[in-house]
Amino acid sequence: MRGVTEVFRAHASRPPTVGTDEDTPLLDELMPWSVAPLRFGRGWVVAPDVRTLRARWGRLVAAEGDEREVLFRPSRARTTGTAVAALPGQRTGTGRFARETGPCPEPVRVLSGPFDEQWLLPDHRLIDTARPELWRVAGGPQLFFVEQGFVPGAAGPPLLMTGALPEGRSPAGRPGRIRPLFRRPGGEEPNLAPGLPGFLDDRYGRGAGGPLEWAAWAVAAAVPSPAGCRVPLPADREVWAAGVALGRELLDIPLRGALSGTRPRLPGGRRPYVRAALPERPRSLAYDSEGEVLSVGDGRISPVPEAAWEYRVGGVRVLEQWFARRTAPAEPGSLEAIGPAAWPQEWTSELLDLITVLALLGAREAERAPFTAGGGPGRAALRAAGVLPVPDRARRPASVLDHQEEGPEGQFMLV
Repeated sequence: MRGVTEVFRAHASRPPTVGTDEDTPLLDELMPWSVAPLRFGRGWVVAPDVRTLRARWGRLVAAEGDEREVLFRPSRARTTGTAVAALPGQRTGTGRFARETGPCPEPVRVLSGPFDEQWLLPDHRLIDTARPELWRVAGGPQLFFVEQGFVPGAAGPPLLMTGALPEGRSPAGRPGRIRPLFRRPGGEEPNLAPGLPGFLDDRYGRGAGGPLEWAAWAVAAAVPSPAGCRVPLPADREVWAAGVALGRELLDIPLRGALSGTRPRLPGGRRPYVRAALPERPRSLAYDSEGEVLSVGDGRISPVPEAAWEYRVGGVRVLEQWFARRTAPAEPGSLEAIGPAAWPQEWTSELLDLITVLALLGAREAERAPFTAGGGPGRAALRAAGVLPVPDRARRPASVLDHQEEGPEGQFMLV
């Protein structure tokens, strides 16, 4: 059996591909249940820190009448007079927000952008389109694929994975899709085309069709295409095993070591440090590749590998977007304008962690090239094996008949 090194040598000259081969299966066929991105509808419901959200909630519920309506920022989907069901798993009010006087609900962690975990007020009355079907299956071993919208020539991976509930928006503004790894809570029923696990087991060996094995291969091999993300399959078991091994490592980095039990670190004992204190309100971000220095206002962080600074998703530099979302000016008097008076220490810690994650991923992006080439069974082979076409039921969310949720105005319903 060839080793991983031999596989890489055999394919070293192959550049990363774009999925133009129509026989290469689409992710939409292999993971048939998908959900469109969430639509918050108002920016103030999400923030990088919990204290900000609690302050915004307190300001809103202290307001009355027309002032509350203006601060709320009504939309066609939500006003202070809208009554909706509570989000699955959340104990929040279901009466009209115009009457709300209670305490702030406990914020939940969400992925608000690529590698940008923030906090969200999980109140359905505040969110235009919350996608309750995702909330029903979130938590525990669940992982979410976030398929990026296709942008011709854009740098960056076409597929991201997160354990947090993702907003799902592409940084380039193109719509993508959210694909849970499991269709039911607790890691039950993988979101894979019926027959695909058995097909992978037969082709690549026992266990190849497991959900985590599939997730690892998809992250390693996915390629963008105008029709949607495609996932080529390899010709032999050795390439599959090497791709899964790489994919597990690529998955483990943004999950902060959840799979391996070891938190990711830069090689050689390197670690980004704050060399000059960050100012209270930094307004600029710059990078010196020669010195590997990231300047945050007058503050300095180093060493910052160039791979971290240049890491992009949808063609957009991740570090610049992360910084902009914490420093962009807000409309005076709005709830968005309520935030920390000075740059919090926790943001610095998160930035140092993000630099490590992006540096590790960026340094290994080229290693995906051998697995994006495919060469194995395509859509025709999957049709011949009965894996395709996918039945309509696999594209719909699983029903949870014994799950009780609170409906509008305190009524209860079963889903």
